[in-house]
Amino acid sequence: MPHIIIEHSEDLPLLPQVLVEKIHTTTFESGLFDLETIKTRAIAYQHYQLGVGKEGFIHIAVHIMAGRSIEQKQLLSEQLLTCLQTYCRASDSLSVNIYEMDHEIYRKN
Repeated sequence: MPHIIIEHSEDLPLLPQVLVEKIHTTTFESGLFDLETIKTRAIAYQHYQLGVGKEGFIHIAVHIMAGRSIEQKQLLSEQLLTCLQTYCRASDSLSVNIYEMDHEIYRKN
């Protein structure tokens, strides 16, 4: 299960598909999810405004089913941020957040 949504400025220092692949792989390497359950996608933004000295941005929203420990969620967010730092510029604004979904209300086919 996780749904990983990468929001980013259009001027990425790498191709969006490469970013998707790197984040997808990093999520799998966390050991928290089976490869066939991870869903990763990216959305580019043309219009945005950032803080002083920032050229671009990437924000990763990871939606997972409730039940993971705080330590597992911290590990995943740290690994994803480290992945971003490896491939991005120091002037990019980088962030990651983990969101929990309730088993009782989540539906899929």
